[in-house]
Amino acid sequence: MTAALFHRKTYGLQGLPVSAMRADHQVPCIVTLIDRRTGLAHRGNGSPLTLYTLHPEAAATDLLAGRDAAVWEARIERLGKVATA
Repeated sequence: MTAALFHRKTYGLQGLPVSAMRADHQVPCIVTLIDRRTGLAHRGNGSPLTLYTLHPEAAATDLLAGRDAAVWEARIERLGKVATA
């Protein structure tokens, strides 16, 4: 499942805003910086700019800091099952 950051609001699992997900359920995620013009991941030295994290909203915010929201988005993909605390 992928999600995107639109207007500084991150949508994640089950279509809920990431901030609305329960904090005690940590889900490993991949957050990728995407160029909206091409639909492709941004690359540095041939490798896509990707973060692996348990905190996708914070990672997406970091990736988009200082970037034009009309050009860039952050996609979130869940890697595994929900781990309970």
